[in-house]
Amino acid sequence: MLPDLKIQQLRYVITVVEEGSFHAASRRLHRTQPALSMAVRELEQRLGQNLFERGAKNRLTPFGEYCLPRFRDLIVQHDRMAKEVTSHADGRQGHIDIATVPSVASRIMPSFLAEFIARFPDLNISLHDENAHYVCQMVAHGEVDLGITSLWQSDEELEYTHLFEDKVGVVCHQDHAFASLKTLDWRSLQGEKLIRNGTSRLLMSTVAAELVENSAFYISNMISLIAMLEAGAGITTLPRLAFPEHSVNLRFIPLSDPVVVRRIGLVKAANRTLSPAAQAMQAFILEKLRYDARGS
Repeated sequence: MLPDLKIQQLRYVITVVEEGSFHAASRRLHRTQPALSMAVRELEQRLGQNLFERGAKNRLTPFGEYCLPRFRDLIVQHDRMAKEVTSHADGRQGHIDIATVPSVASRIMPSFLAEFIARFPDLNISLHDENAHYVCQMVAHGEVDLGITSLWQSDEELEYTHLFEDKVGVVCHQDHAFASLKTLDWRSLQGEKLIRNGTSRLLMSTVAAELVENSAFYISNMISLIAMLEAGAGITTLPRLAFPEHSVNLRFIPLSDPVVVRRIGLVKAANRTLSPAAQAMQAFILEKLRYDARGS
């Protein structure tokens, strides 16, 4: 049966060697010399061999000489493992996979992640940019730890925490008649060539649903949609965060009747415990983004 080696007793042996005597080691360790001698004697009994010569207790036996470097190696490994486990436990080390909708990925995550990494420099993060439906699927299937997305309907596999609302508006070319307006109501859009996109479903439960039903065509890819809008091929509705804020050719006009918002929230698997690193990310998201009026 293998002896049960106590790390603290190994430290005592090393300290005695480093200090040159049990007396000096006891001062450094803030322990009485009898207590220190008793701990070393107990270790020797477990090992079945003396570590120090009985007539000269500051001198190692041949067995003690053999053990000393191994004791050092064991302590180094123990301390490294203890540090790693503790760091993982408090979320300071580990890997996080997070998925977000493209607008959040491009508009919010750069500064958010920069601040998070500054606080947790030893964490590794993978950011996935996907549409709202696929973000939820990735979380439910365990492909990512967390998602920031729009949850269109309740899902028993997911736990949703609301973060903020993102107001919907009309996007058109700067030469369009709407471009100079401060707000728009849905009746003004009748007769316009409306291009549907993935967020158009936000209008479906409102009085403006017929606009979507009678729209000209559908484009799912944001790059293609923006290209069509910049070419003056039509207008669309988008949440504020999805609007390309640096575009010089497009304008965003808030939709005032009906007022439509995209609810952005944090999702995680309902029946799966987050890793400590993911827990740290979750807490940081709730601290920094919850109820943030970014859609206003």
